[in-house]
Amino acid sequence: MKQKKQKKRLRAASPIVTVALFVVAVAMLLGGSIGGTRAALTYYSETYTSRIQMYDIGVSLVENDKEISWRDYSSAGDGTWNEHTGVLLESMLPEGEKLTLGKKYREELKVRNTGTINQYVRVNIYKYWLDANGVKMRDLSPDLIDLNLVNLGTDWIEDEGARTKERTVLYYNKLLYAQGQGTSETPLFADSLVIDDSIAKKVSQETQTNGNYTTIVTTYDYDGVSFRVEVEVDAVQEHNAEDAVWSAWGKRISVGEDGILSLVE
Repeated sequence: MKQKKQKKRLRAASPIVTVALFVVAVAMLLGGSIGGTRAALTYYSETYTSRIQMYDIGVSLVENDKEISWRDYSSAGDGTWNEHTGVLLESMLPEGEKLTLGKKYREELKVRNTGTINQYVRVNIYKYWLDANGVKMRDLSPDLIDLNLVNLGTDWIEDEGARTKERTVLYYNKLLYAQGQGTSETPLFADSLVIDDSIAKKVSQETQTNGNYTTIVTTYDYDGVSFRVEVEVDAVQEHNAEDAVWSAWGKRISVGEDGILSLVE
C-alpha cells in the first residue's frame, strides 16, 4: 500500500508507526537509621497509530539480562498491544537485605527489539527524590542518585538540549534490527547504581537537659525520604525515520547512508 504523508494529523493519525513503551520506577525508602526498602511502579504509555501501514513494532527494556517490561504493537490494526510491566530494581537487593548507601549495585540496562521491523530507539531517564509524604523534593540533588551511564558518544548520544536536573535523554545512534536480521539488542546504556552516602551525613542535633543529665539527640535530616528512577523507552520504524522522529518526539535528526543517527542542533 502506498504511503502518504498527512502533515496536519501527525499526532492523531500519523503515517509513521511509533511506540512509546513505558515508565518503570522504583523507590527505596530510607527510614530510621537509613534502612528498609520498598518499591513502587509508575506506568505510562502513549500510542501513535498508523492508518496506512500496519507493521509489527515492539521494544523491551532489559535489566541485568532479563526482559523487565515490553510493549509490542499488533499488526492487526486494532490498536491492541502485547504488553508486560515490571518493577525496575526489584531484584537489586537479596531478600532481607537493606539498601547500603555508597555501595555499587549492578544495574545493567539495554533495549531489545521485540518486533518484526527495524527501528530507532530513544531512552528517557528520570531521577528525583520524594519526602515522607510523597512530595517531590527540590533541595535534594538528583545527582546523589548515581545511575552510571556507559557507551556515551559511541553507541548512545545524549540530547543535551533536553537535559534537566532530573532528566537525561539518550538516542541509540544505530539501527536496531528485528531479530534474525542483525543486531537486535543495544549495548548497555547503564551498568550500575550508587546512592551517595553523603545523604546520611546531613544530620541535626538537639541538646536536651533533664536535671543533671544532658542528652544530645541526633536525627537524620532526610529520614524517610525515597529516591525514584524512571526509564522510558520509545521506538520508531526505520522507514522515513527522520520524519518519524520529528513527528513522534519533536526532535530533528539526520540518518546517514550508513544508517547512523545524529542529532541536528
